[in-house]
Amino acid sequence: KPQQVYNFLSTAGAKYGVGFWKPGSGIIHQIILENYSYPGVMLIGTDSHTPNGGGLGGICIGVGGADAVDVMAGIPWELKCPKVIGVKLTGKLSGWSSPKDVILKVAGILTVKGGTGAIIEYHGPGVDSISCTGMATICNMGAEIGATTSVFPYNTRMKKYLSKTGRADIAALADEFQQYLVPDAGCQYDQVIEINLSELKPHINGPFTPDLAHPVSDVGAVAEKEGWPVDIRVGLIGSCTNSSYEDMGRSAAVAKQALAHGLKCKSKFTITPGSEQIRATIERDGYAQILRDIGGLILANACGPCIGQWDRKDIKKGEKNTIVTSYNRNFTGRNDANPETHAFVTSPEIVTALSIAGTLKFNPETDFLTGADGKKFKLEAPDADELPKLDFDPGQDTYQYPPKDGSGQHVDVSPTSQRLQLLEPFDKWDGKDLEDMLILIKVKGKCTTDHISAAGPWLKFRGHLDNISNNLLIGAINIENGKANSVRNALTQEFGPVPDTARYYKKMGVKWAVIGDENYGEGSSREHAALEPRHLGGRVIITKSFARIHETNLKKQGLLPLTFADPADYNKIHPVDKLSIVGLADFAPGKPLKCIIKHPNGSQETIMLNHTFNESQIEWFQAGSALNRMKELQQKSS
Repeated sequence: KPQQVYNFLSTAGAKYGVGFWKPGSGIIHQIILENYSYPGVMLIGTDSHTPNGGGLGGICIGVGGADAVDVMAGIPWELKCPKVIGVKLTGKLSGWSSPKDVILKVAGILTVKGGTGAIIEYHGPGVDSISCTGMATICNMGAEIGATTSVFPYNTRMKKYLSKTGRADIAALADEFQQYLVPDAGCQYDQVIEINLSELKPHINGPFTPDLAHPVSDVGAVAEKEGWPVDIRVGLIGSCTNSSYEDMGRSAAVAKQALAHGLKCKSKFTITPGSEQIRATIERDGYAQILRDIGGLILANACGPCIGQWDRKDIKKGEKNTIVTSYNRNFTGRNDANPETHAFVTSPEIVTALSIAGTLKFNPETDFLTGADGKKFKLEAPDADELPKLDFDPGQDTYQYPPKDGSGQHVDVSPTSQRLQLLEPFDKWDGKDLEDMLILIKVKGKCTTDHISAAGPWLKFRGHLDNISNNLLIGAINIENGKANSVRNALTQEFGPVPDTARYYKKMGVKWAVIGDENYGEGSSREHAALEPRHLGGRVIITKSFARIHETNLKKQGLLPLTFADPADYNKIHPVDKLSIVGLADFAPGKPLKCIIKHPNGSQETIMLNHTFNESQIEWFQAGSALNRMKELQQKSS
């Protein structure tokens, strides 16, 4: 029952002095923007969209849960010093173009891994034409290009937002120190991209990857050519990326025009408010009713369909269809667990316009709709206030302050719960090389954290490691047969699901490895994608390259994330081979490890594998996990 989870969070928060935003509060990134982020703050959060706070000039970085544990325990958080990519904005946004189009364009330029190891710094005269929440949208979706974080310089738009959210005192302080909250004069960037906002056209990215960028004017023709369905089944607006007051206002401005001509959405249409404050304010100001009148359904203040929490009934699984969303991610199966759903991401106002038309072959800048009276009309570009004229309506009070003294508080976890399970320490490294490991799966192509640990219905097991481990790598494509969740058991020679095979190896006391492709583990910062392989007996993940957060998460759990010194060596390993990693007694920063590939015919090959471990991270591996190492250090000091 969800109540078990909420009781655990509530009681654990009370015991350890942590505030708790209760169910219904909204999405944490929106709550951070409304309450916690400020110009110059450095903040880490256990979700990849934490950079949303860059819209208020903060350095807000998404990390895995184990990194956050370190920080809460007073241990310094470390990161390889990132490069800085400058995005110079000139001109000004107008018409149908929106802040979302900036990041959709940047994603098209940099791709899903072009921002890896870098902070994106937006600057230039075009910045001031973007609202504070619009800047947050741009920083939020920077996660989709692999960026460490994104940031905007402090300006009057941020000042307005701070004042409207009850933080005028912080705005006054930021004014005083403004010279430290903007790019230094003459600073040099590692790479510069220039975008003229006056020429930027509305974009829509997808399907299946957030960096496949198309101008809205072209996407219909491209879809027909590629065989993507052009009829839009569902339009979905909201999420942590695009659920600000301005977003909802611009969407309502589009909807209002259609209503005036007697039209409703041809597609199904849903609205996800990002926070209770947004929900209450759009209800008060009439936007919510306009969106309902056009056929919209207002969902809970939560991640919802963006993270797969969507009980979709209008199609059968396996049915080819198209949806358009104002979300940030559109990986295969992410929203509805249907691999045939072609998901496109765009701005909320474009989603609204396309949902009214019901097709990708509609360009609101040039095309006409037919009203209920049979007359043709064109939608005007939407205009809306960035902030409410009155103060925000906070809605229901959903915040639980921690008590002054929580020492007597009991943390509520039922031993029979199927939702919660206390973590047991992982086993310590035995001091030997990893000999004759089996290959659980050799993954072909894109493998995001959604492929490694699916969301949607699985999220109810987030607090129960053994139960959620039943989704391990069920979305990854096995190179041996081109199928998902079907791998050869090397001990029985039978094909079966990935988690069952891993459990069998663990029961038999056999260590195993995973072989991956490029940018392995991109997407969500999902801790479970590292906890699960460790729990089920995995030891090594070898890939062509890793996404930053996932690589660190694997290290934290005592696994070895390694990369091929020669990416072509990916082709030397076959799913039926055995692998040995030798030289672990001399495991040292910057020193590659040797891997011996043993083929079934008795022949062997040796390849070199690189790693990015530093001294303290090697200690995590030796102790069995970062938490184990933390405990060792505590015991030493006491």
